Amino acid sequence: MKFSELITQSQLVKALEVEKITKPTKVQELVYPIIIEGKDVIAESETGSGKTLAYLVPIFEKYSEIQKTNQVIILVPTHELAMQVHAQVERLSKNSGIELKSAVIIGNVNILRQIEKLKEKPQIIIGTAGRIHELIKKKKIAAHTVKTIVVDEGDKLLNPDNIKGVQEVIKCTMKDRQLLVFSASVTKKASEVAMDMMKDAKVIKTEKTQTIPANIEHICLVVERRDKLEALRKLTRIMKAKRAMIFINKVSDIEEATYKLVYQGLKAECLHGSNVKEDRKRVVEQFRTNKINYLVATDIAARGLHFDGIDTVFHISIPEDEMEYLHRSGRTGRNGQPGRSVLIVTKEELPLLKKYQKKFGINIVEKKMYQGKLVKG
Repeated sequence: MKFSELITQSQLVKALEVEKITKPTKVQELVYPIIIEGKDVIAESETGSGKTLAYLVPIFEKYSEIQKTNQVIILVPTHELAMQVHAQVERLSKNSGIELKSAVIIGNVNILRQIEKLKEKPQIIIGTAGRIHELIKKKKIAAHTVKTIVVDEGDKLLNPDNIKGVQEVIKCTMKDRQLLVFSASVTKKASEVAMDMMKDAKVIKTEKTQTIPANIEHICLVVERRDKLEALRKLTRIMKAKRAMIFINKVSDIEEATYKLVYQGLKAECLHGSNVKEDRKRVVEQFRTNKINYLVATDIAARGLHFDGIDTVFHISIPEDEMEYLHRSGRTGRNGQPGRSVLIVTKEELPLLKKYQKKFGINIVEKKMYQGKLVKG
């Protein structure tokens, strides 16, 4: 099926084509008619399956007759995800001509500036539950006009630490509002909590593919542990990646690797749990807009962030969980483009690579550096 067969707004089809998206993923295909009908949904679909567009495309269809009022609230757990959803709304709006506007409303940010944004009556409010609820109480967000609420990354937002804030926002809206929950994994408890807030909800679960696209090339280099960062520095020069993610889970190594890359003239930045929020926002935006080409990150810091056009993924910290390798390597080779997954490993880590090969039916080719080139190891 193509999007042109699924959605009725031709300008939305064109907007997706601008982003080289013509076919809906399984979750996009399944939830679209349910959301259009106005029904509540719990959708579980793996990382990278297009959940953001799965709810934004039908939202653009439903609210394409522009009204100057708050109509949609999208609840997210992090600042980074809020900015990512906001950027996708802006792209769809610009490329389709459907003038839906969004505002990012999150905590630990100047509330007066957010109030100024809200005076423009954006149709879509994206942000964290605490700050959104605060602005609803101040009557700066018109909760009574909200017709759809999205809970993105529902596994996090419906857990005991966050559920109260979500419930407070939902209670402020009218009873006939639509509630959509999206997550890569929905626990039984989270599902029960969601169901308690819903009316006759549809539950959609797509099968986890657990496959890695054939257009991704898998390479490994065996080095001593102390030589990993130096090997990375040399590899970036040899491979000339245009846009790469580098996974390292030790903060001191992340900062050292970033320093080495910058020193050799590459545009690189790092992302880890110790970054202050402003730095994280700046780094994510710089990578998204191609102002930097190399993003060095921990798995945790990069969780929930998705970027287009990554041609190479480097692994310095080697994941013990095969699914983590699936998620990392799946960040490259998207939309049928060629990609490279490069593992810099010690001899002791080679058994992990055998696990990946067996699990996903891939071939990881050992190579070495020789006279400024990569040759078979």
